[in-house]
Amino acid sequence: MRQNKNFYHLFTIISILIIIGCENSTDQIDFDDIETNEPEVDESDIQYLALGDSYTIGQGVPEEESWPAQLSRRIEQETSLKVEVDIIAQTGWTTSNLMGVIESYDINSGDYNLVSLLIGVNNQYQGKDFSLYETEFDSLLQIAIDIAGDSGDVFVVSIPDYGVTPFGSSNSDKIGKEIDQYNTYAKSVCNNKNIPFIDVTSISRELGSSSDALTNDNLHPSGFQYSLWTDRIYSKVLQLIGD
Repeated sequence: MRQNKNFYHLFTIISILIIIGCENSTDQIDFDDIETNEPEVDESDIQYLALGDSYTIGQGVPEEESWPAQLSRRIEQETSLKVEVDIIAQTGWTTSNLMGVIESYDINSGDYNLVSLLIGVNNQYQGKDFSLYETEFDSLLQIAIDIAGDSGDVFVVSIPDYGVTPFGSSNSDKIGKEIDQYNTYAKSVCNNKNIPFIDVTSISRELGSSSDALTNDNLHPSGFQYSLWTDRIYSKVLQLIGD
């Protein structure tokens, strides 16, 4: 009897140890699985750089109503991506001004994975030689590609037609023809490089100086007009960030 009782106690202890060992083993497996499936650092966030002039900073509207800001919010609202946007632009800048300033920035290839370019209206307004625009637009586009690290992360926005505004109404025909010349050239370069060229010029012409189309200076687009630009730009950019 004593041997059977001791055997029973020994069997019970061994059984308990086996059960505990199995439970610990199961816990370890589950823990390993959780570690393996932990979310990695999100590398899909968009670091966006917008290059341009007054149309890019949104002259005359609150910062959040500029089209780069509206575009960034739209991406965040409709995708799972977080966007951080930097802007290198200033009212009155020509292609030469933009090139000179970019060179002073310490920007490395790959620092941004989305870059936009909208430039040239001040070349036209200041009567710069068109050949200067051709040369410097090519250079700026290449700079944008170098910054992004890939031409597939770059897009160009057309120059709006300010000839339809009260500011430019006295010379609207000449302004319109010259803006078309600038845009035609930029579009051809973009097509050759397979870079999206997004037309907002037609929007500016459709709205003209109608209600809510312009800021108080009767020249620059309003936040409402920029929202229409954003609608058009977003559909193209969505294709870029989805690739």
